Amino acid sequence: MAMITGEVLIGGGASSGGAPGIRATNPKTGALLEPIFTFADEADVDRAARLAWDAFDSFRDSDLEIRARFLEGVAAAIEGLGETLIDRAEAETGLSRRRLTIERNRTTNQLRLFAEVVRAGEWLDLRIDPPLPDRAPFPRPDLRLRQIGVGPVAVFGASNFPLAFSVAGGDTAAAFAAGCPVIVKGHPAHPGTGELVGHAIQAAVADAGLPAGVFALLNGAVDTGTALVRHPMIKSVGFTGSRGAGLALMAIAAARPEPIPVHAEMSSINPVFILPVALRERTEQIARSFVDSMALDGGQYCTNPGLVYAVAGPDLEAFLSHVEAALALKHAEAMLTPGIHQAFDRGVGALASHPDVQILARGLDGDDANATAPAIFLTDAARFEADEALGHEVFGASSLIVRCETIDAMLEAAERMEGQLTATLQLDAGDIAEARRLLPVLERRVGRILANGWPTGVEVSHAMVHGGPYPATADSRFTSVGTLSIRRFLRPVSYQNLPQELLPAVLRDDALPRLVDGVRQG
Repeated sequence: MAMITGEVLIGGGASSGGAPGIRATNPKTGALLEPIFTFADEADVDRAARLAWDAFDSFRDSDLEIRARFLEGVAAAIEGLGETLIDRAEAETGLSRRRLTIERNRTTNQLRLFAEVVRAGEWLDLRIDPPLPDRAPFPRPDLRLRQIGVGPVAVFGASNFPLAFSVAGGDTAAAFAAGCPVIVKGHPAHPGTGELVGHAIQAAVADAGLPAGVFALLNGAVDTGTALVRHPMIKSVGFTGSRGAGLALMAIAAARPEPIPVHAEMSSINPVFILPVALRERTEQIARSFVDSMALDGGQYCTNPGLVYAVAGPDLEAFLSHVEAALALKHAEAMLTPGIHQAFDRGVGALASHPDVQILARGLDGDDANATAPAIFLTDAARFEADEALGHEVFGASSLIVRCETIDAMLEAAERMEGQLTATLQLDAGDIAEARRLLPVLERRVGRILANGWPTGVEVSHAMVHGGPYPATADSRFTSVGTLSIRRFLRPVSYQNLPQELLPAVLRDDALPRLVDGVRQG
């Protein structure tokens, strides 16, 4: 069983790295946890990046079955950590064992899903345009195309998902599937959890016979992350976190002599549009399920429903009463870190003191450290549109309800909203005409549109999009969840008139299924 030592993980082993850095904090009690975690210095970053670069060519051209088994090996090694992993994650995050067990299953399931994707080979996007030597006025050469990994990827672990969006999370799984070595900048909120998972990945790398440089885990402060993104052997970045941090990484990457993409998921308030018939017919049910979604795990989800639009009238007043009653039963939960808790308090305080915002309801206080009662606020559309700050994300169990005078006012509000990860329609059969008017607007503004659900569940699947127009993400063409997320870490290469013996094996005659002259073969 792997032990937590606080060391950096590079080249298949561990080292003490630079200066002592941090100890994890139990967010429920405020107690510091052992051990002290060493911060990686520039020499560690350079060593990890060079080893990753040295591993890149052999890893990206590794047999697809070997790569698939490697991903499955990572999943099995994580499961092999047993309750030790759950124990440490619970101590470092304050999240429930049930939530963490579900998240561990999601993490291992997405690794196995990517193993299936690797085996299928469709992500290679193989294409062949056979030569046309007799074509006039110019012959066509033999052209063959495949996708290859972009190179070593820097992944920044997220605070709110210590497993599924961290060391072996979706970014890492997608990059490995693409044939890209990964260097993870561990999140300081759960370094022990990250180290346990890091040891599991190292064991899987060794078991698969892959170069040790395929994986590294570095703890550190801002300087460590900056050095990683600036390193010339890093070719892409995966990030989930705040808008400020995401924009800072994007600026660093753009200022390099060779700019690189930062695939950043940054900020979303995930608006919910409650249409009139649904509001009348399902008032109490919608109110209670809204509060449940908003307050889940202290509201610490990037898909938390932080904004609700509804049309003014008696039905909305009834809805507000049910929301008040439901929230009165919700207790404050410990937030992931003192910093996140302080930011939540500032955000809630700003809304509570705003002259155009009414405090609709507060939940119950809790006994844990780093806990503030959930809050729901109320304003109207004109006041909301007059102050841009009201549309900023408050990360945690908080939401703002916007009262619209008419359905047209709701439509106008949708036109003006920022890019979002999700938008939700609460609708009944009588709302279809109004929903049809909203739909094209939402398609331009968000990555995922839901009907009669809540955005806090994100399925890991082939058809999922967890992305959206800026500022939800840095590039709306991509998703950070689901099998399409592999596309972030690939680029096309075309081969013209190469002899068979020089072609990649997957592009030789009678290899994997491909497009030939635009027609699917095999």
